[in-house]
Amino acid sequence: MYAIVQTSGRQVKVTPGAVALVDGTAGEPGAELTLEQVLLVEKDGGEVVAGAPFVANAKVLAVVEGEARGPKIRVFKKKRRKGSRNTKGHRAVYTRLRIKDIVL
Repeated sequence: MYAIVQTSGRQVKVTPGAVALVDGTAGEPGAELTLEQVLLVEKDGGEVVAGAPFVANAKVLAVVEGEARGPKIRVFKKKRRKGSRNTKGHRAVYTRLRIKDIVL
């Protein structure tokens, strides 16, 4: 059984018992979270339920495990023949979610 959930403007495939990384901070560690924007659910029998745009009465229950940071992205800008060089860095913050259950 798995579900595809929309969160933070991205789509994430989740299965019960797995850990999912979600953009941004979703809550304190140990807090329970309900994701209600479920786009698609595949049941154990192979039946697929797709929403238009979301599946009615479907929820994904998760627990916040903590935060993680992604790899450092280097942004380098240069203007040729001007002596202008600029380097900036960025690291995205992710929230680790432990998926408890998919309710349909």
